Amino acid sequence: MPQRVPVRFTVLGPVRVWRGAEELDAGGPQARTMLALLLLRAGQPVPVSEIVDVLWGPGPPPTAVNVVRRHVGSLRRLLEPGLPARTPGNRLVRGAGGYRLLTDGDDVDLVRFRELRQEARRAVAEGAPGRAVELFERALSLWAGPVASAVAPDVRERLGADALERERLAVLREAADAAAHAGLPGAVLARLREATTAHPLDEPLLARLVQALAATGRRAEALAASRDARRRLAEELGIDPGPELQEAHRTALGTTGDGDPAEPPPAHALAARPVVPAQLPHDLPAFTGRHAELAELLDPFAAGEPVGTVLISALGGMAGVGKTTLAVHWAHRVAGRYPDGQLYADLRGFAPSGTVTDPGEAVRGFLHALGVPPEHVPQGLAAQAALYRSVLAGRRVLVLLDNARDAEQVRPLLPGTPGCLAIVTSRDDLTGLVAAHGARSLTLRPFDAGQARDLLAGRLGAGRIAAEPRAVDEIIARCAGLPLALACVAARAALRPDFPLTAVAAELREARGTLDGFTRPGTPVDVATVFSWSARAVSSAAARLFRLLALHPGPEVSAPTAAALAGLPRHRARSLLGELAAVHLVTEPAPGRYGLHDLLRAHAGGLLAEHHTEAERDEARDRLFRHYAERAHAAGALLDPSGDAPAPPDTGAPPFADDSAALAWLTAEHPALPAVVQAAATTGHDRYACLLAWALEPYFERRGHWHDGLAAQRTALDSALRLGDPVLEARALRGLGRAEGRLGLSDESRARLRRALTLFTLAADTVGLAGTHRSLGWACEQEGDLAGALRHNQLALELYRTAGSRPAQASVLNSVGWYHALRGEYRPALARCFEALALLQDLGDRYGQAAAWDSIAYAYHCLGRHPHALLGYRNALTLYRALGAPYPEADTLVRMGDTHLATGDREGARAAWEQALALLTRLGHPDAERVRERLAGREERSGAG
Repeated sequence: MPQRVPVRFTVLGPVRVWRGAEELDAGGPQARTMLALLLLRAGQPVPVSEIVDVLWGPGPPPTAVNVVRRHVGSLRRLLEPGLPARTPGNRLVRGAGGYRLLTDGDDVDLVRFRELRQEARRAVAEGAPGRAVELFERALSLWAGPVASAVAPDVRERLGADALERERLAVLREAADAAAHAGLPGAVLARLREATTAHPLDEPLLARLVQALAATGRRAEALAASRDARRRLAEELGIDPGPELQEAHRTALGTTGDGDPAEPPPAHALAARPVVPAQLPHDLPAFTGRHAELAELLDPFAAGEPVGTVLISALGGMAGVGKTTLAVHWAHRVAGRYPDGQLYADLRGFAPSGTVTDPGEAVRGFLHALGVPPEHVPQGLAAQAALYRSVLAGRRVLVLLDNARDAEQVRPLLPGTPGCLAIVTSRDDLTGLVAAHGARSLTLRPFDAGQARDLLAGRLGAGRIAAEPRAVDEIIARCAGLPLALACVAARAALRPDFPLTAVAAELREARGTLDGFTRPGTPVDVATVFSWSARAVSSAAARLFRLLALHPGPEVSAPTAAALAGLPRHRARSLLGELAAVHLVTEPAPGRYGLHDLLRAHAGGLLAEHHTEAERDEARDRLFRHYAERAHAAGALLDPSGDAPAPPDTGAPPFADDSAALAWLTAEHPALPAVVQAAATTGHDRYACLLAWALEPYFERRGHWHDGLAAQRTALDSALRLGDPVLEARALRGLGRAEGRLGLSDESRARLRRALTLFTLAADTVGLAGTHRSLGWACEQEGDLAGALRHNQLALELYRTAGSRPAQASVLNSVGWYHALRGEYRPALARCFEALALLQDLGDRYGQAAAWDSIAYAYHCLGRHPHALLGYRNALTLYRALGAPYPEADTLVRMGDTHLATGDREGARAAWEQALALLTRLGHPDAERVRERLAGREERSGAG
């Protein structure tokens, strides 16, 4: 077997590569950049999406992935000459959705640098500072310039070069401390001069330079360096030097803090000073999205504002929305402003093991990182936190506290004086920090479609995304904008670049609302696991409510509805919902209304099946549907007192105060109501499906939601047929016939109404018969059969009188008057309508009163009494607008416009018709065309005149 020729790489300076003694041509700028990225990741897999993001940044070309593959092929042949085409090779291998460069320990200067650093630190710990200085010097000598120095600055930024430069400076500070401890202050003096020239605001470096100059006999130079540092800090940052630089200045002066001559500092004094920690996790080179949020976070720095504690809480802080990613990326962007170091702690507030980081453990870790010897750390959390704040006093340190459970866990870890930045991420609101510490709060929301597409394009390549837009749209929709879910799917797709995205979308589709599509073997943290962390952080009662919320079919749920679902008192449900909202398992988009993210709903559904029997689930559904049926019936009865929808079982819920309160409840619940009707039918609760559909008729009619009404009535008819009850079937046929009539399906409508009339007759249901006659009367009107319309309504009136239903009598009296008016019988029309108006006013039926005023106005219009007609129309409009009834409002406006035109008020007519057109267009109603014709006819007559 031929001997493998050694290959060496450098990235700490220019990107270079040697095979044996021969330096190789690493290729053009992109090829060198890709090689630099592979070297910086130190043998770890680098996803193709990350390579694309580093090479091109936002908006890569469609051919980006293909270009990356060509660079990979060229680099393989460079490293292994004679490698056959399309052969994987032994140095640059594919895996985990990307590429990994396999190297030996000493092959890469960055790897060797880190190994020497660790050896030097061990030497310091073993009490061998001289040996440590030698090792630190060997590590620093590997740097031949800035990381990937020949690469364009914006590309170097995407490579994460700034973070590596901070790593180099941290090692230099440690080297200076070791040199002082070893009595060799001049060993790193040249490097300190060079570093402070490049970083003139880095106080820890400046302090070490001043002390090294003083210790080597260059006192005047040390004082000059100190004065220059003080001036720059004042001019550029508007601050005074911190304690470390002040101490160095006093050392150079040869005085103590009181102005007395100082003894030469002992050799160990410098080593005992706090070190400069650099604990931030690695930044994500392929950071995507969050541009607006990042700009908001960076804005105070650009404006020169003081920045103290900042709280980042995601959309309710839900798991997987990218809190940590943004926090780490932002911390790296601003770390240079905190030269005294960066501290990081994962507080494990919602860890799956349930082992939350103790605040005392975190404080002790920070004190150790800041150079405080363990024997100097006091006992007790309060004393430890006080020492921590004292160590940070006057310093500028960035503290990143990730995944906090609550404010109490965070408080001991916050710096006590200005100048430091604390970043806290949590799924809890941590409102105590906002109130007590002046924290700024930033809410992260799931990605919108554009941001989600950018994330996928960054990880899979713009070309692959552009090739299958429909599949991408489905993937985005099924991930519901959650970055963690999108990342899981992107990882799956990247592992199999030969798989079409349609196959990935199908895989998610087949998961059927669970999180199975987002779970991969070998994935350390999948979506279901992440969500479970939050679920374990709440009480057992709150966890039960969270599971049961999966049974609610709508996008939001109110506290009373949640109480009914769980069989709890309302105050208890509100308390539990607050607990869930605090850890962001639910959101609160509006006061008192709670929602579940789609993926959290799927997670809750999985837990529901795991923890609850089918009988328990069915009992909860029964409570839910009973609640909705009772509330909808109570609301519908206020909106239409003449209605005859059967009442469901009384749940004991408090009544609505009036029809406005009823309408407000229906409006708030409208997004869920059609889904609740459907869910009742599909889960075997057919009677509730019928009761709900019929109770909702007045609302759908008043608001013009006829398509929702049609769907509900079709569902009700299917349910009634399954129940096998002729009266329920008749009622369902009548409801469906009404909805079809509203949408112009007249043939279907009349057939269903006649069948309903037959069934009600056979059942001797007087009220049912009366209501069906009214509906047939309306159908006759639509076909121009005014005699038939009047006859059906007169029959309905007699039947209602027989049944003793005063509200229905009042309503149908107005209908009889209306049809008299349409037939030109204006005197009897006014008599019937005024009789109806008096009765409706007595009953307090405002909707019925509006209809009566409209009928009265129409009769006056036809009699030529236009001022009376306009007054009647205004009364009707006032009531319709107060009740939120856009369709009858539009109908009245059309007739009001006709009256204005009859008086010669063309502008008044136009204004009324345009208002009507706007309402009908918004409703999508076919009558809009009739109004357009009126407007066009008016304009023609106006032009002719």
